[in-house]
Amino acid sequence: MDSVVYAICFFVGLIFTLFSAFFGHLFGGGHDAHVEIGTGGHAEAGFNDTGMPGLSPFSPTTICSFITAFGGFGMIFSSIEATHNVWISLPLSLLGGLVIAGAVLWIFGYLFHKMQSTSEGHIGLLVGQDATVISPIPQQGVGEIAYVQGGSRYTAPARTESGCAVGSGQTVKINRITGTQFYVTPL
Repeated sequence: MDSVVYAICFFVGLIFTLFSAFFGHLFGGGHDAHVEIGTGGHAEAGFNDTGMPGLSPFSPTTICSFITAFGGFGMIFSSIEATHNVWISLPLSLLGGLVIAGAVLWIFGYLFHKMQSTSEGHIGLLVGQDATVISPIPQQGVGEIAYVQGGSRYTAPARTESGCAVGSGQTVKINRITGTQFYVTPL
């Protein structure tokens, strides 16, 4: 009887995985969703949230991997003579399912973190870099600059260190960044 429960868990988890992978891809899976988190395309020093969805131990991915692994380990342990007893196979199957779900959670978290960090700009590396003024910086005022970092183009509000005006299209050097404000010097 217990091997039937394990088989049901294994096949339900496997079918749910295949179903969600196929239909998630077929119907878009939310990859076209636009989420505005307040950065407005600007690099903002001190901004703590990158907008990347976090993984949860209770996400469908980890639950599905637990159910599939629990069923698979249960079928294996219930077929072995030494672990055929349900009081032995059940705890081992639970442990195996938790280990596999934990490994899946760790692997996806690691991969998402690596993908996020490779495309994320590091504000501290911008000092000394050249930028182009895209909205004129008035005398003692704020304009907008564009710079390229890591192959991506970003924009940011900027003022000059000396308070002088700088016209659109001119090249400037980023001297320092305070909060969301970039301080530049014309070249």
